[in-house]
Amino acid sequence: MFASRNFLFAKSAVAGAANKLFSWGNNSYGQLGLGNTTSYSSPKQVGALTTWNYPTVGGTTNHSTLCNKTDGTLWAWGNGNNGVLGLGNTTSYSSPKQVGALTTWGRPTSTRSYSSLCVKTDGTLWSWGGNAYYGQLGLGNTTSYSSPKQVGSLTNWSKLSQSISPSLLCVKTDGTLWAWGRNNFGQLGLGDTTNRSSPVQVGALTNWANPTMGFNALCVKTDGTLWAWGSNIVGELGLGDTTNRSSPVQVGALTNWLKPSAGNFSSACVKTGGTAWMWGYNGFGQLGLGNTTGYSSPKQLGSLTNWLYVKSGANSTVGVTTSGTLFTWGRNDFGQLGLGNTTNYSSPVQVGSLTNWKNPTVARTTMLCTTT
Repeated sequence: MFASRNFLFAKSAVAGAANKLFSWGNNSYGQLGLGNTTSYSSPKQVGALTTWNYPTVGGTTNHSTLCNKTDGTLWAWGNGNNGVLGLGNTTSYSSPKQVGALTTWGRPTSTRSYSSLCVKTDGTLWSWGGNAYYGQLGLGNTTSYSSPKQVGSLTNWSKLSQSISPSLLCVKTDGTLWAWGRNNFGQLGLGDTTNRSSPVQVGALTNWANPTMGFNALCVKTDGTLWAWGSNIVGELGLGDTTNRSSPVQVGALTNWLKPSAGNFSSACVKTGGTAWMWGYNGFGQLGLGNTTGYSSPKQLGSLTNWLYVKSGANSTVGVTTSGTLFTWGRNDFGQLGLGNTTNYSSPVQVGSLTNWKNPTVARTTMLCTTT
């Protein structure tokens, strides 16, 4: 979740109210959308519009941002390398620019390798940006594109993973799971380490629900079980060891897992009861456990039982509670925690006093969040 040193959030005061967008952290390419390249350690509103919906920011070196609006339009800004903004060029922008004129865009995702993907409301899958080496655009080649291209002709794509790496997962409406892109750690779950430039089905099961992708993959099934595979260098799979897996393996035996998040060698998941659990790399305190000790099995984050989302990124983490409060912790060298300083924290710290935050997402240099 925090593959990023920047953060953006959309917020609204009550259900059904307008969605504002806020950003902070590193802004070297204008990825905060504020019309400049000044970095900020406290939240700043992006323009005056109140129609922002689901934002996402690229991981590691990809300092670009995407966000769809409530009217179904898609907007992009920041680093335009490899055409990742989908604007038909490789120009960088420090203010939001509309991607085409369509009003059918759903929630986008942007990976660390300057690639972007999005499922539309009609169930079609689209991709653009960098595609060299890994074929992460899913188009059957390694050609980069600066404008959106449809992936195949199917209309049953549903839940696309948020991903900090050039590896993607997507669940279809029939509950099947599909993977493509980089596969050096076996993170595609296909039993090997071969890259794929087109979507390939992971097994034959039809009960996959919520996928997420870092260098490791996590996915919750409809029965509430949690499954993990891919990189496990520091125990980020939560299996009690450090052995990589190239096929899905169940994490424990519990059936109350709900919302997973795979970051940069660290992982998080919220359970149905509102508790949050963390594991993996913890060098900056990003697990929020009050220390910098890594763990290869899930550990509960404090004693709160009202976590709505917890997103793990590149050494920083963000969480939102059901009361709408926003918490951040972990690495903070660019002020990406939004706390007005550059101090690292190994336990969650509330950002301001607002209680209307929702839907956080984070990459290496930006965080985003929406509320409805």
